[in-house]
Amino acid sequence: MSYLRYIATWGLACMILMIGVVSPASSAQAATVTIVATGLNNPRHLAFGPDGAIYIAEAGKGGSGPCVNGPEGRTCFGNTGSITKIWHGGQARVVRGLPSAASPDGSFAIGPHDVSAIWSSIQVQDHRALDYFVLIGGGFLRPALGKSGVNFGRLIKIRPDGVRRSKADLWTYEKQHDPAGDGADSNPYSLLTLRGRHIIADAGGNSLLKVRRSDGRISTLATFPKRMVPGPDGQLVRMDPVPTSVDQGPDRAYYVGELTGFPFPKFGARVYRVMYGHEREVYARRFTNIIDVAWGPDNSLYVLEMFKNSLANANPQDPSSLQGRLVRIRPDGSRTTVMSEGLYAPGGVAVAEDGTIYVTNWAILPGKGEVLRIQR
Repeated sequence: MSYLRYIATWGLACMILMIGVVSPASSAQAATVTIVATGLNNPRHLAFGPDGAIYIAEAGKGGSGPCVNGPEGRTCFGNTGSITKIWHGGQARVVRGLPSAASPDGSFAIGPHDVSAIWSSIQVQDHRALDYFVLIGGGFLRPALGKSGVNFGRLIKIRPDGVRRSKADLWTYEKQHDPAGDGADSNPYSLLTLRGRHIIADAGGNSLLKVRRSDGRISTLATFPKRMVPGPDGQLVRMDPVPTSVDQGPDRAYYVGELTGFPFPKFGARVYRVMYGHEREVYARRFTNIIDVAWGPDNSLYVLEMFKNSLANANPQDPSSLQGRLVRIRPDGSRTTVMSEGLYAPGGVAVAEDGTIYVTNWAILPGKGEVLRIQR
């Protein structure tokens, strides 16, 4: 994923210096912000389970190897990815040992990027239990990592008895079909589980995919266009869309947010609307580095920007340049900033039925990630 390669050069030490500069509780916009989970390893997207708990995909912190060298620097493998559950004021890792690849210091991990939970047909001690579907990113790492990388770029199902099975091989699908026609590159990043199907945004493949739950068959719903934008020197460059998020709207269409690739222009990110039988269309413009989208119970769309002033302008010596932003788009199209101060490299957003918002914060650091609860 492009942003990981860009910011890896900052170094973990500089990023840690920024933590605590602004307390989430001091954020403006008349919201009460509470930290409800801490100590997370590169937390990304999060989702509500049918039991009412919140489940967070932690991309892990890599490990001792094998390691590979690439444009983003040295990346090392380890089974440190996990799923954390927040329930009744507590937190616990309910799944461990998932594949992760990260810088040697554990930052900027690629691993579990999203999770969904559904009731399982298997009971545990006569109680209902859950199946977890975990989206593992980094399909592009698989060739270099060999056997260690076999589960990157896959959708994995984890049963209550611990059995883990691959439900969809997204990397192989990308290699064989290349839906966007821009070369094989897969980094599955966002998962939406619905009746009979999973919907996946592939940030590397620039595509929106459907996985049939009955047999794992993959098909392409949409691809997203590269665009010509001014580069740092003023010359036009071709920018990748990098779709990082998907949610279903009240109209049953899919809404997809794009991070954008280099040069990460401010206000260059869009939200697309994808509806069966219709052409892909732009739903909202003038966002910056979208990392997640989520619909609320009031039919508002919440758009989470990882860096509100652009990844290209982020500077670890300037805390304000690292801020993200959460924006609410009302049904009439008007926009309100829900929160910005106190958001640093956020990674995911979910909205409860009562309108309470949950956001993962510090999504690129090991052991420093957290979940914020925002009540307005």
